[in-house]
Amino acid sequence: MMQITVEVSEELGRQLQQFQDRLPEVVERGLQELLSEQLSGNFVDEKEIVALLASQPTPEQILAIEPSPEFQTRVSDLLAQSKAGNLSAKGEAKLERYLTIEHLVRLAKARAFAQLSYKNGEG
Repeated sequence: MMQITVEVSEELGRQLQQFQDRLPEVVERGLQELLSEQLSGNFVDEKEIVALLASQPTPEQILAIEPSPEFQTRVSDLLAQSKAGNLSAKGEAKLERYLTIEHLVRLAKARAFAQLSYKNGEG
């Protein structure tokens, strides 16, 4: 367990008092909502994608994962350099990391889709 102290306004404090015994749940739900909002946009880099996958997202959140155009461009550039034989060792390592993350996202999406299909009686 971890203890966190947070200062809030008087009004918010009064509202939270009624949920005093459920504060961890309130924080967790708020965090899930923030993660959902984050998913409405694209991810800038692989660190954000990994952070989301590690946060135990809902199937819907997983299915909403989309790389940003910048991220896609970086991967495309590295792939083009690799095909041309002009990729440095550092670039090779980056490309390998990006492709691994892409593979993990595909696996997570397949599992999320299966979960939703089963939940909806389709599986």
